[in-house]
Amino acid sequence: MDVKAAIFHYCNYQERSHREVRNKLYELGCKPYEVEQYLSELIEAELLNEQRYAQAFARGKFRLKGWGRNKIVAHLKKQSVSEYCIKKGLQEIDEQEYLDTLERLIDRKLSELRSERNHFRKRTKLYAYLLQKGYENYIITEVYQKLIAGE
Repeated sequence: MDVKAAIFHYCNYQERSHREVRNKLYELGCKPYEVEQYLSELIEAELLNEQRYAQAFARGKFRLKGWGRNKIVAHLKKQSVSEYCIKKGLQEIDEQEYLDTLERLIDRKLSELRSERNHFRKRTKLYAYLLQKGYENYIITEVYQKLIAGE
């Protein structure tokens, strides 16, 4: 299989960032001028689109893994995705669905921490978990306070 067919198949399989494709081309032994040529061909063939990648990434990581915006942004920046595309990607996340997911994660984590008697330690573990998932501190506090008031 030649390089062109391999890279077209690679991009056709799922959305890829420019950086992933560039790295794959170098792995396949391409020279820098060839890499740029293949990238332009992929863009022209609409197999490579950074905005579409950011949107698919944000949608998928949020819905499948429950990631928050901070973690999604960090991973997109790691892939060298532009700020514009990152903003477009984050628009794929519905605000109400985001809050509902956060509420579900809080409920699940609190049920796991039922045996923890120290209220301060329980709350610290909950916040650490949610921050690690990429949720914003102020939203965590807001949803947590609403849940506590509702109990």
